[in-house]
Amino acid sequence: MAPQSNMLMQLLPIVLIFGIFYFLLIRPEKQKQKVHQELLKNLRKNDEVLTVGGIRGIVVNVKDTTVVLRLDENVRVEFEKESVTSVIKKGE
Repeated sequence: MAPQSNMLMQLLPIVLIFGIFYFLLIRPEKQKQKVHQELLKNLRKNDEVLTVGGIRGIVVNVKDTTVVLRLDENVRVEFEKESVTSVIKKGE
């Protein structure tokens, strides 16, 4: 019985390290991804958004994988939805 107990004691630190790794790194990242996916799903026309590149714009059109932003009066640019990082102000 001593060899099995000794082996269990050797595996315990590895299991603990994996548990700590999961709760400190993997789980929070999954939660962030879930929140970001929800944000992208709820994008609507007239929302003011911020992109990964720091560009602010107002949503003109939302497509399946892209979003068209109005940056100025006659300037419209199409971005991948994933590049939108946050909604600054919800449109009416």
